[in-house]
Amino acid sequence: MDKMNDQSAEENRQLTEKEQKELLAKYDPEARTREYKGIMNWIVFIGLVAFSVFQIYAAITQSIPRQTLLSIHLGFALTLVFLLFPAIKKPKQKKNKLPWYDALLALMSIWVGSYYPLNEERIVNTIGTITPMDFWTGLFAILLVLEATRRAVGLPITVIASLFLAYAYFGQYMPGFLRHRGLDLENLVNTMFISSEGIFGTPLYVSATFIFLFLLFGAFLVKTGIGQYFNDLAVAFAGKRVGGPAKVAIFSSALQGTISGSSVANVVTSGSFTIPMMKRLGYRKEFAGGVEAAASTGGQLMPPIMGAAAFLMVEFIGGVTYWEIAKAATIPALLYFAGIWIITHFEAKRIGLTGLPDKDIPKKSVVLKKIYLLTPIIAVVFLLLDGNSIIRAALYSIVITILVSLIRKDTRINIKKFIEGLADGAQTALSVAVATACAGLIVGVVTRTGLGLKLANGLVDLSGGILLLTLFFTMIAAIILGMGSPTTANYVITATIAAPALILLDVPPLAAHLFVFYFGIVADITPPVALAAFAAAGVSGGEPIRTGVNAAKLAIGAFIIPYMFVLSPQLLLIDTNAVEISISVITALAGMTAIGAAVIGYWYRPVHPVERLLAAAAGLMLVYPEGITDILGAVLFIALLVLQFVWKRNDPKKVQTVQA
Repeated sequence: MDKMNDQSAEENRQLTEKEQKELLAKYDPEARTREYKGIMNWIVFIGLVAFSVFQIYAAITQSIPRQTLLSIHLGFALTLVFLLFPAIKKPKQKKNKLPWYDALLALMSIWVGSYYPLNEERIVNTIGTITPMDFWTGLFAILLVLEATRRAVGLPITVIASLFLAYAYFGQYMPGFLRHRGLDLENLVNTMFISSEGIFGTPLYVSATFIFLFLLFGAFLVKTGIGQYFNDLAVAFAGKRVGGPAKVAIFSSALQGTISGSSVANVVTSGSFTIPMMKRLGYRKEFAGGVEAAASTGGQLMPPIMGAAAFLMVEFIGGVTYWEIAKAATIPALLYFAGIWIITHFEAKRIGLTGLPDKDIPKKSVVLKKIYLLTPIIAVVFLLLDGNSIIRAALYSIVITILVSLIRKDTRINIKKFIEGLADGAQTALSVAVATACAGLIVGVVTRTGLGLKLANGLVDLSGGILLLTLFFTMIAAIILGMGSPTTANYVITATIAAPALILLDVPPLAAHLFVFYFGIVADITPPVALAAFAAAGVSGGEPIRTGVNAAKLAIGAFIIPYMFVLSPQLLLIDTNAVEISISVITALAGMTAIGAAVIGYWYRPVHPVERLLAAAAGLMLVYPEGITDILGAVLFIALLVLQFVWKRNDPKKVQTVQA
């Protein structure tokens, strides 16, 4: 008995910091870095701090020409990636030693990063021509970007970018509508390196301006201990509810997404706290992991600071501000988390789970004493709402974070923490920088060859011009491209190729781009390659694929909500009023409730299989934004609700715990 108790205690304990790092390294390429000691540790640390200092200087002065800024940004990122990320992950690899070939690649990266600033005047004056040195430097730059992306981000996006480059070169051999004249190596290198259409295009520009500063903002938030505060706040306000730990996971992960742009990182950090709590209360391993994976993935959808791809959206759509995007994404994000909350509530009711015991819940009065830690996040909202630029809002928010941290000793950012924050922010930005540079290669090919319009027209032709079919094909493409790829790169590809197909069918641009954005993120919890779910399984000890299935089931709203806001743009606050918004939200919530009951098989009592089918039908009709379907769905919803009370089953055998 003691042995069983010890085993149970071992399974339900929280992960140590070392175990979290190991788990991150297993599922997240961004965490697979060398661990230097001595002089190399200082060289890398100083390089990271210098990267942040340069970016802050560029943001404050805004005096550095665009191409020069991007070139130096890329040079820093490539150099540090080759210093930090090993070429091959070997079990016996020496993590504190830099191989000669990586030292050589780092030196080449410095040359590539400094090439444009050193030759800017000549390049600008002789635009359209390319010297042998331009050609070889550009060719090496392309290869360095591909290799750095493979190391820091993963193989999928590297393969996709390579295929696009091959398409640009071998275009004359392509079949049918994909055929084009093809680019020789000189023109290809000129487009990808010298011009502003390739590596130094919009994706890298967004990384060098908006994204870097907000990642730095997130690093300073971590230094104040705000991540742990989110957990405390969630436990204090949700811990006593039915199935408390699951709702804590949802609440804290929604907040945690504000400071983490990675689903996997969010799972490991907040999941190491919430998953053991869920298991102790009685949730199955796979369900506990699924809750955390679904909630953590949704963190990138939650305003005010969404995933890094949201900053790209500002540039890709054009004519909209970041605040307009964040405002439009608010209702869909709330519906997403409401859906997870409803399903976990029904699961907790089905298996008879209660909330956390009083001893595990901090007093609200104690938690509220640190409510000031939310000031920087609230400040971001007001700064954006007041019309400040994204760059200015990020800079002010960093300053506010530092000032707010000084209030209490346990949150205070001293000089040491400040410098560490600079280094942490820069290291977080490395994978984003190389991913956006790699995505720039794809955009350059699409722009130069006209591939985007060709594929958009092809997608519309394949669907016969039927919007729902086009949406379905776009969803599949976004999920496949998102499997193993970072959200930023996935969004760039789908925004370039798939979103234009939706716009051709008169879908509002904002709705089209948010549609592909959603499904690129959902790929993290969609089997068979569901990195966030696999990381959650690593924490819970559950089976990875089953954890992924549970996560996808819990996040079923994410597979429905994008269709809702495309068919009913009122959910994005487009051309609407308060009455229309209220009706859309109420029917959507009712629909999510019915769908949740159908998924779990429990409402106020166990749901009969026929009732589950009817509940699913009622839910889909309610979430579909049409007057007649809303009426039919509401009638069926009310009828089912009445049945739940009138035909309440009192037989204890029918209320038994069932393994889903």
